Amino acid sequence: MSAVLTTGHGGYEVLEYRNDIEVPIPNSDQVLIKVLGAGINNTDINTRTAWYSKSVKGETNASNSQGEDGDGSWSGEPLEFPIIQGADCYGEIVAVGDNIDAGRIGERVLVRTMQQYAVDYRPYECWTMGSECDGAFAQYMVAFSDESFKIESNWSNAELASIPCAYSTAENLLERSGVKQGEIVLITGASGGVGSAAIQLAKRRGASVVAISSKSKLDLVKEIGANTVVNREDKLTDSIENESIDVVIDLVAGERWGDLLDVLKKGGRYAAAGAIAGPLVELDVRTLYLKDLVLIGCTFQDRKVFENLIGYIERNEITPLVSKTYPLKDIITAQKDFVSKKYVGKLVLLPK
Repeated sequence: MSAVLTTGHGGYEVLEYRNDIEVPIPNSDQVLIKVLGAGINNTDINTRTAWYSKSVKGETNASNSQGEDGDGSWSGEPLEFPIIQGADCYGEIVAVGDNIDAGRIGERVLVRTMQQYAVDYRPYECWTMGSECDGAFAQYMVAFSDESFKIESNWSNAELASIPCAYSTAENLLERSGVKQGEIVLITGASGGVGSAAIQLAKRRGASVVAISSKSKLDLVKEIGANTVVNREDKLTDSIENESIDVVIDLVAGERWGDLLDVLKKGGRYAAAGAIAGPLVELDVRTLYLKDLVLIGCTFQDRKVFENLIGYIERNEITPLVSKTYPLKDIITAQKDFVSKKYVGKLVLLPK
């Protein structure tokens, strides 16, 4: 089969497109999936560059964002190369392991990115697809049957492939921070895959959305559903009143991080699942305790999060946002376009 091997931590030179990779064989509790679409995500690039390493201090796309090999994965454990990355998978089950009902063959499925089955459903522990196990940058991949969710939808292959990682991250942020109808939610990085998903999902919950984005994308972000859009170059507290926000959904962090806590109401909640502007921030602890704020880190996802998404899709309660598709062999072009941040929503690879 065709697949993209990541041969080590590094730049685009470690991505190797090949046509001679053996089709994997499912274990007894797995299924073999013909990949119909694989989205591009920050985690694919961050894992390749070892940005998750504690040695990295800068933003995700900086020239010095490559970390050390020893702790460059989500788990902090060394990766075994080569691996097939790809955190998003939409596809069709074409074979099953010995312990799986053969009736699953022919099902169209979305595969959960943050997988619990491999760690016996222990709280706050999971595998990331394309990191701790091979992912979707291939014509075929194996996945645990329990982590492969049947989906019935008239969306296109690319649209369904845009969902697993970005939308589960966004839904998890909203679920863990308890966003409710009538609340005001501030979303950073609002034009990206997770940010644009969070706008839709917050609006679905009945919240009012204040989105932060680049000036060139303000109108597009408003079209997605944001009630108010703020230019990220402006000082936040010049555009938003202090103590006016119920929940902050943050994907950016960086040097202006403190402003996010200033605009939170007393008792407000802050939830983070990214730091594209840099992982190191300055916290005035007095702001934290005098305002009774709650800070929430969001990586682990309960099964409910992915089950929610399947329901939203099948009931057409959300709209996919795919900006561009590419053949699998053009993965480097796709990742360069992703890093350039010139598109709103998702970029998707379509293996043949």
